[in-house]
Amino acid sequence: MQALIQRVSQAHVTVAGRETGRIGAGLLVLLCAERGDEQAQADRLLAKLLKLRIFSDAAGKMNLSVQDVAGGLLIVSQFTLAADTSGGNRPSFTAAASPELGLRLYEYFVAQARQLHPQVATGEFGADMQVTLINDGPVTLPLRVATG
Repeated sequence: MQALIQRVSQAHVTVAGRETGRIGAGLLVLLCAERGDEQAQADRLLAKLLKLRIFSDAAGKMNLSVQDVAGGLLIVSQFTLAADTSGGNRPSFTAAASPELGLRLYEYFVAQARQLHPQVATGEFGADMQVTLINDGPVTLPLRVATG
């Protein structure tokens, strides 16, 4: 399971002109489930995400987590993170979880995030989404936990 994390001053997602999620300062989480992933990978990724120290402290050092700063989480499904671009010019997505597994793990991840963090917004799994964000820093980091 993997995610691309962007520290944002604000972000929102819309589907067909309807806003499905919005946060102020916090993290935009582009989340990808891969073949073989299970709830254990989602749990480990979420634990790492919530404790990742990428917000500035009073001295300007990245020393605080999203929980420390009471920031929001905007979690958006993003199967294209599993792309393999090593052969040819058309990406392959064979490493991505099936839509059924992807949906199950996405919903699980969001439910667990809502139990552990007070401010969680989402996109809509499988939808054509438009994500608008102001990347703060910019700070953009990949997070990955191994299957198994």
